[in-house]
Amino acid sequence: MSLEKTFAMIKPDAVAGNNAGKILARIEAEGFRIVALKKHQMTKAEAEGFYAEHAARGFFPALVSYMISGPIYVMVLEREDAVAHWRLVMGATDPAKADAGTIRKEFGQSIEANAAHGSAVPADAAREVTYFFSQSDLI
Repeated sequence: MSLEKTFAMIKPDAVAGNNAGKILARIEAEGFRIVALKKHQMTKAEAEGFYAEHAARGFFPALVSYMISGPIYVMVLEREDAVAHWRLVMGATDPAKADAGTIRKEFGQSIEANAAHGSAVPADAAREVTYFFSQSDLI
């Protein structure tokens, strides 16, 4: 198996709740190498672009509003099977349905304010990484 990169985000609710450090520690404990990391405040245009696939859905305006409500941490993670493993570590989208010990179960508040985002598949990871990082950022 070869190393794989994935995109990960610590969402505004987790940052506001002072849980970013705990989540970063968990990421490293799970064997990920943090390739790139930055604190960022999304603009409305950035949020709309990042979540463009959901633009026709009723929850889109609330999602955009939530994502620009406070700072986030965006990062590129690397390890074997990174995309699938990060999704396992995050847990189900709905924290109420997430397994015990997952990030969303521990730190999430709702389906929307669920503490973390991760790429669903490697193609999404490639697109999401380049949305926030240039190739020179990946060290």
